[in-house]
Amino acid sequence: MGMNSEMGRLREFNTLRNQIFLGFFIVMLIIICVAGVFIYDRVSTLLKDNTEKHIQQTAVQATGRLDALIAQIDSMTMQVATNSYVQQLLVKELDGQPGTFNERQSLLQIVGSYQAYTTDVESLELYTSDNKLLFPMGESTLSSRVDKRYIEEANRQKGRLVWMGIDPNDTDYILAIRQVSLMDRWFSRGGYILVRIQRSYFQLNELQIVNEAGEFILLVDDTGRMLNSNGITDADLEPLMDSGNQTVTFEGKDYVMVKQHSEKTNWTLIILTPVRYITEGISMLQTVLFASGGIGALLFLIMSFILSTMITRPIIQLIKAMRKSRFGVLTPNHESVYTIELSELNYTYNQMVNHMNELIRVVYEKEMLQSRTELKALQAQINPHFLFNTLEAFNWSLQEKGEEELASLVVAMSKLFRYTISNPNHDEWVTIGEELEQVRRYLLIMQMRLGDRLSWHVDVSPESMSVPIPKLLIQPIVENAILYGVESKVKPGRVTVSVVPSESVGWTTVTVTDDGLGMNEAMLQELYHALEGGPSISSKGTGIGLVNVQRRLKLYYEGDHGEVEGLRLSSRISEGTTVVFEIPSEQGGR
Repeated sequence: MGMNSEMGRLREFNTLRNQIFLGFFIVMLIIICVAGVFIYDRVSTLLKDNTEKHIQQTAVQATGRLDALIAQIDSMTMQVATNSYVQQLLVKELDGQPGTFNERQSLLQIVGSYQAYTTDVESLELYTSDNKLLFPMGESTLSSRVDKRYIEEANRQKGRLVWMGIDPNDTDYILAIRQVSLMDRWFSRGGYILVRIQRSYFQLNELQIVNEAGEFILLVDDTGRMLNSNGITDADLEPLMDSGNQTVTFEGKDYVMVKQHSEKTNWTLIILTPVRYITEGISMLQTVLFASGGIGALLFLIMSFILSTMITRPIIQLIKAMRKSRFGVLTPNHESVYTIELSELNYTYNQMVNHMNELIRVVYEKEMLQSRTELKALQAQINPHFLFNTLEAFNWSLQEKGEEELASLVVAMSKLFRYTISNPNHDEWVTIGEELEQVRRYLLIMQMRLGDRLSWHVDVSPESMSVPIPKLLIQPIVENAILYGVESKVKPGRVTVSVVPSESVGWTTVTVTDDGLGMNEAMLQELYHALEGGPSISSKGTGIGLVNVQRRLKLYYEGDHGEVEGLRLSSRISEGTTVVFEIPSEQGGR
């Protein structure tokens, strides 16, 4: 009983209105989901591409800015190193003639003039080749000022600037050293220039593109210490330097990290882009899509309910009227109907009620009409064997009268019909020999019609005779050659059919050639376009056509034999047209 009650309740909901409502709602959900997924994929891809371009632009801009800052210091120290007065003073020191107080004091004006054009350069120190301080005044030595390995690196670089990193005596400054080569002494080592630069000089976070995205840039030396002033300790940089991932967590936030290594300084430029900057567009897109989908679903739900009510309400009213008529109450249905189909249904029902007295006559006429229709259908179902027997009777009659040529034409026509209208489910595949026999019969009939205007030749290799082929694959091409080639000529024309093994092992080539009017390149391209599914270039003819042959080649042979090229056409004006296609020599599942 419980099962029956459940089924009864389900039947109550199995109404046309609920089916229409549910169907519309499901279609709506599918459309919204497909559209949402497509839009989300396209837009999210676009946002990701724009973000990648932004990060790349930031990296290029930061690297360019760093190179410009380094080049500025390099140019300034090079000018000092090549200054004639500095060169003369170092030569005297190398010759054992220490510079006087006034000579060393004169360096202040020279160094100051260069230093004035470069911001954030705190000081320039000049040392002799034996590491003694020459400028400014003092008793310090270079070996006590910097690590010995940087002096050795400056000697190896032979005049190129060597960046050392943070000043061990004052962490607010960065040091760089360059060897001074004496031009008058064959560029021998004459001394050293030590430049001290404020760390704010390498502040790169003021870039406009960085400020807009909330990014910041870290400059780290080869020992892992922070060079630009960002208020971040060296210990905080260890996870970044060791990480090989693109996404990192730094100071409690997620960033996309890009590293750029400077060959000139052996420093590393780390660019950190907040992940929220990358994903905020996608998150907003998700919110918009969900909101749009929800609103669309609600609107479609309301419209589906209204539409289903408009469709089913007249039907329900009509059902009620029919139930009354079943009990003898013949009352027409006067409910207003706004759709043509339902209005027609209601009108028919009212007509039935109003003409109930004529019901027997109407039923009788319908039965008579049905009988006539069935009779006509039976007469139309002519058994093909009746047609074949009739043609066979014509054949014997013509032979008895001595009309051998007409008799052979009737026989060819009979075989042509039998081959064409036989059950395709049983004879879908034939051999090339059978297909070419059908082609010969067709050419024979066409030759009877065209007379001397048509000559033909069929050439087939013995090994190709047994190759399987779908029925009526060659004959439409021959029909096309006669229709557009031979019949279009004033002079006699010729059609040649050739079937030979292909150069590729396991394939057979079929070629149909005519010497008709041919086609120019534009017409040939239009025909190729039609073969690929475009509009037909001519309405002449009623045969299966090249388009049908092309589609059947694709349907029968693609898949098991890979990509099938299909029909290949070549044509020249006044020379004719050639149609070629290749098929496998063995059928893959006949």
